[in-house]
Amino acid sequence: MNTVRSTWIGWGSLMVAGGGAYYFAKRSINADKKARHEADMKRRRLTESLEYSMKPSHPKEHLHRGADSAGSPSTEASHDPAPTRHAPEDESQTVKEKSKYEASEPYRGKKGDRFS
Repeated sequence: MNTVRSTWIGWGSLMVAGGGAYYFAKRSINADKKARHEADMKRRRLTESLEYSMKPSHPKEHLHRGADSAGSPSTEASHDPAPTRHAPEDESQTVKEKSKYEASEPYRGKKGDRFS
């Protein structure tokens, strides 16, 4: 039979055990976070040191290696060997260039009062 005293002892021991488990779990989680953070910082320092060691001593030398402009999209676009579209010269070309889903002439709404 449960008495008031045994109930208090049961709940008290449960609270102490839960608190102890929380304390040790929190300590373990914090240690894991610290180790992960230190590994991340070490990896970043290594990456930065490799990036800085790979930079050329003369920055303009790597530009004159060849005519390849793959590193610069703006220069690559201006030297397009075969542009796909040309500006239309007259109205008939404009109509021909429209897709099959576009209307041949734009919609013009009726002027005036629409409720009359």
